[in-house]
Amino acid sequence: MRDLENRDDINKLVKSFYSKVRKNEEIGYFFNNSIQDWDMHLEKLTDFWESNLFFTGSFKGNPAMAHVKVDQEHDHSITEYHFGIWMNLWFQTIDELFEGEMAQRLKNNARKMSTHLFLRIYQGRQVKL
Repeated sequence: MRDLENRDDINKLVKSFYSKVRKNEEIGYFFNNSIQDWDMHLEKLTDFWESNLFFTGSFKGNPAMAHVKVDQEHDHSITEYHFGIWMNLWFQTIDELFEGEMAQRLKNNARKMSTHLFLRIYQGRQVKL
């Protein structure tokens, strides 16, 4: 195995990972009920992780707002348990396809990102008085 080197590697990872996510009985419905155009979404996620790993600046969007919206659409039912499943699938997919410094960086960045996104979801649930 080798390390991630370019956008094609990121795209391969993203497609393989979301294939697993979509089939997962515990988290798949969040994605399958929220995403209408999977091809466009996978390109956007490739942009996100490419920017995250290689600092390309190709990603445009607000992941926190998107996740808060999905949580609202699912009656505030997303929990840290669901993020744990997501994280385990992410690590598993990385380990199946790649190894090296960039692969480890993607794991570390995903840990930070998942914590940030879950906190933003939780903040989005707060009642404003």
